[in-house]
Amino acid sequence: MRFKLPVFLLFCFCIFAQQNVVGQVNVKDSSISFPMISASFGMHLPAGDMKDRFGISNTVGAGFGFKTKSNWYFGLEGNFIFSEKIKNESSILANIATSDGHIIDENGVYANIALLERGYDLRFRTGKIIPVGHSNPNSGLMITGGVGFLQHKIRIENSDNAAPQVAGDYKKGYDHMCNGPALNQFIGYTHFSNNRKINYFAGIEAIEAFTQSRRAYYFAEMKRPEERRFDMLIGIKLGWTFPLYNKSSREFYYY
Repeated sequence: MRFKLPVFLLFCFCIFAQQNVVGQVNVKDSSISFPMISASFGMHLPAGDMKDRFGISNTVGAGFGFKTKSNWYFGLEGNFIFSEKIKNESSILANIATSDGHIIDENGVYANIALLERGYDLRFRTGKIIPVGHSNPNSGLMITGGVGFLQHKIRIENSDNAAPQVAGDYKKGYDHMCNGPALNQFIGYTHFSNNRKINYFAGIEAIEAFTQSRRAYYFAEMKRPEERRFDMLIGIKLGWTFPLYNKSSREFYYY
């Protein structure tokens, strides 16, 4: 898939960055402040209006955050949403399909058409890390909330653009692109290890978006969209965190 290379490069960059900034810091015995980079994966169930169009979706994302000495967290994140689960596929291109549901391309044969879910969300998050049990002062229950932006659409893959009915700007009449402001919440566990090498988070998150169509006309329905939607995603999210600890200063004395 196209997203694998960027994610792999991000992962390599994060490891390189971490190896170059880790110094002798005391994570085990005291709460400290530090910036961090994260890479994540999620799996979500759609709810609200979104469940009528899509099935289970996945996300890959990256973020930059900052934890204060008092365990407050502030961060910016971006996530790519993708899935192959589209509901009511036969109705999306029904007005240009044959009676058996196929589309004839410019060569007079059945076109190879795939319908996929694609989208993204951008968000600002803030919250608190609450140490629990035997965790060190920088790890524990993490509760955050935030605001952001969500967009989703039906991606129409038209091999070699052989079907002019869904090529170029004609796709826009079928992709049902929607976007709008969104809220997000997360509750889970975040861990910063005492040896500074194993740092992760995992939990449950929810996204509520107030979206509307951004297309002028829906070809299949033959109408101008005026829908205002309430879209939701609820699921699990886990990831790896790369703290950017400051190197401890070293003093040398000469006599």
